Amino acid sequence: MDIILKYFPDLTPHQIKQFDALYDLYAEANSKVNLISRKDIESLYLKHILHALTIAKFTTFVDGTRILDLGTGGGFPGIPLAIMFPKVHFTLCDSIAKKILIAESIAETIALDNIDFVVGRAENLKEKYEFVVSRAVAPMEQLYRWTQSYIDDRDRNPKINGYLLLKGGDLKQEIRDIKSINRKLFVDEHLISQWFEEDFFETKKLIYIYRF
Repeated sequence: MDIILKYFPDLTPHQIKQFDALYDLYAEANSKVNLISRKDIESLYLKHILHALTIAKFTTFVDGTRILDLGTGGGFPGIPLAIMFPKVHFTLCDSIAKKILIAESIAETIALDNIDFVVGRAENLKEKYEFVVSRAVAPMEQLYRWTQSYIDDRDRNPKINGYLLLKGGDLKQEIRDIKSINRKLFVDEHLISQWFEEDFFETKKLIYIYRF
């Protein structure tokens, strides 16, 4: 928990309580369903919660913004972001029902009331969202094909509506692929190490995709 406060010292007491509760909840859930690598559970706050909060370092959102977390698994990055932005609405979607049920249970336990949960494939969604967030779920081009019709045309946030993706490694080919299907897209690549100094983030990136 200390590492969260290191980078986000202005959390409210309620937010601190919610973040603090996550370790025990995820440790218990992970003993039953493999949400997180077993060897990574001790690094939950660094490798999963703080990683998710990269998006909160990059931008903020106006109240009422709607965000889709695609392939959320056990709730990343959606649950940490929902704690950080309690007046933003998050939809967490995953095709694996048992993972969604656990994420829903964790959200309910810590009294997160700005999330809804969907079991199913992205292609079956009906809503409009200002942003799609995701963490290493699929290549950018595939995510874009699945969800491009869900991005709302009305911009009202500091950043233009689009995609905020947590990825790693060499992404040159992925960037070429997504630009090849829509040349009106900007793809901005940001090193997460500019915000967090820990070695874990040395190769991690935030990709922001938006139209012009």
